[in-house]
Amino acid sequence: MKRSHKIWLSLFLIPLLVACSEAPFYEKVYSFDNQEWKQNEKMKFVVDIQDTSKVYDFTVLVRTTTDYPYNNLWMFIKSIGPDGSTTRNPFEMIITNPDGSWVGTKSGSTVETSRLLSQGKFPKKGKYTFFLEQGITDSKVTDILDLILRVDYAK
Repeated sequence: MKRSHKIWLSLFLIPLLVACSEAPFYEKVYSFDNQEWKQNEKMKFVVDIQDTSKVYDFTVLVRTTTDYPYNNLWMFIKSIGPDGSTTRNPFEMIITNPDGSWVGTKSGSTVETSRLLSQGKFPKKGKYTFFLEQGITDSKVTDILDLILRVDYAK
């Protein structure tokens, strides 16, 4: 095959392979007005689980600007199961390393940081509701663009 044909074939196949990557089981994005997450704002996510035999990965992604003023972001996740059982747990997203470099991926003035929250099976079929709320002492967190909850089948 001629070199130019290989190049054209590569240019065709790479986007096709990227487009065919597996979509998450569930994903929802919340964007913040004025890049501020107020303390009273709770993001709601409802995930309908019908297959309790599968293992799921729960990942939180946060998109900030490069002006984000902290090295971390504390949050709470509250879950309500289909039977009404509830849990509420804190967790920390590390945004920068001790040397000030970004933990996540930087593109221009945006940084995307992700954290695997948990991996496991659900005990019951039905709708699970999750709330994410910011857990810092300030009335608002600035320079927050988006908050994403992604649920994937574990690999």
